[in-house]
Amino acid sequence: MKIKFYTLGCKVNQYDTQSIRERFLRHGFKEAKSNHKAGTYLINTCSVTSSADRKSREIIRRCIRENPHARIIVTGCLVKKDAPMVAQIKGVSLIVSKDFFCEGISNFSGHTRVFLKIQDGCNNFCSYCKVPLVRGRSRSRPLDEILREAKFLAGKGFKEFVLTGICLGAYGRDLKDKQDLVSLISALEAVRDIVRIRLSSIEAGDLSDKLINKIAKSKKVCPHLHIPIQSGDDQILKAMNRRYTSSKYLSLIKRIKTLIPKAAITTDVLVGFPGESEENFQNTVNLIRKICPLKVHIFPYSPRKGTKAADLRLSLSPKVMAARIGALKSIEIECAMKYKRQFLNKNLEVLIEGRNKKDPVYWEGYSRNYIEFLVKSGNNLKNQLIFCRPSRMAEGRLISSYYNF
Repeated sequence: MKIKFYTLGCKVNQYDTQSIRERFLRHGFKEAKSNHKAGTYLINTCSVTSSADRKSREIIRRCIRENPHARIIVTGCLVKKDAPMVAQIKGVSLIVSKDFFCEGISNFSGHTRVFLKIQDGCNNFCSYCKVPLVRGRSRSRPLDEILREAKFLAGKGFKEFVLTGICLGAYGRDLKDKQDLVSLISALEAVRDIVRIRLSSIEAGDLSDKLINKIAKSKKVCPHLHIPIQSGDDQILKAMNRRYTSSKYLSLIKRIKTLIPKAAITTDVLVGFPGESEENFQNTVNLIRKICPLKVHIFPYSPRKGTKAADLRLSLSPKVMAARIGALKSIEIECAMKYKRQFLNKNLEVLIEGRNKKDPVYWEGYSRNYIEFLVKSGNNLKNQLIFCRPSRMAEGRLISSYYNF
C-alpha cells in the first residue's frame, strides 16, 4: 500500500509527521513519490491562524481530487477543536486527534538537520493564541528518552540537532527530577557525534541568565535565538497577555549581544491585534530597528475561536493591514542586510544541506548563526561542515567558493 504525507505548520508538526511516518512504514506501507497517486493520504494540519486552517482544508481537498478512492486520514491541531468541520469534507475517511508524543523518531526524512522534540503544550495562554487549546498543557519528555534518541540519530550521521517544542523554555518544569533546558543541553553536548545544537524558539521570559551564559560558553550551541516579540508596544503586549514590556525585551537582546557577540536574533511579529493604532504599530517598528534581527516572521492577526481576544473588535481594514505588513517586510530586509554584511570576507562554518535547485553548481547551507549560504563547488558537500569566506551577497544569501581553512 502506498501512502503520502503532508505537514502544515511548525517544527513540532514536522517531527510528529516523521513519528507517524515510521509507524506506517513499519506496518508495510511504502511512501509514494510526489508525482504518483497513493492509496492512503495523511495530512497533519495546523490551526495557528485562519490562513493555516484554510491551507489545511485546501491540502485535504487536493488529496481527495488526486485520488477520490483513496483513504484520507486527517490529524493535527485543526482536528483537535474543529473535527466536525473537517468531517463535513466529503472524502475524509478518518480523523485522528490523539497525540503522537511518546513514539520518538529514528530518522528524519528529507532533512539534513534533525528536529529533536523535547516538549509539547503551553501554559502561557496568550490572548490571541489557540495553541494551548489544541496542544494542551506543557509536557516534557524524560531526559533519558531524549538522550537515547539523540545518540541514535547522531549515529546515523545527523550533525545538527534543533531542539523543538511548543514552549521550549518550559522544558523540565513538570518532571519529577526537575530537569531544565540547561541540564538537557549539557547532556546533549556530551554526545560526541553531535556537532551543533540549535534552539528552535524560546520566549523572552524563559531566557534566564543561566541559560544565556550556557549558550555563550558552549562550543556546540549555535549563537542564534528565535525570540518572539509579537508587538513592540506595551499596551498591546498587555492586551496580548505577553509577560514582558518592550524595554525588558530590548534589555534582554542587549544582554544577549553583550555575552554572545554577533549572535543572530530572529523573531515573530503579529500585526493588527484588535486596538492596534498607528502609534502602537510604530512602537513595534522602532523596536525592530533597535534589535536589528536577521529574520522577522510576520503574521496578520486573525481571531481564533475560544481565545480571549476572539470577541474583540477588529480595528484594521485589509488595506491598512497589508500596508503595515509591507512596511515591516521592508524593514526586515534592511535589518537582515545590515546584519549579514558584517560577515563578508570573514570565515564562517557552514553545514551544507544539499544542492541549489536553480543552479546545481552551488550548494546550500547555514552558518552557526543561521545565515543562508550558497557555496560554489564541484565536490559533493552534502552534510559536510566546511569553512567559507563569503565575498558577496545576492538575494539575501552570502556567496562563497569552497574553502576549508
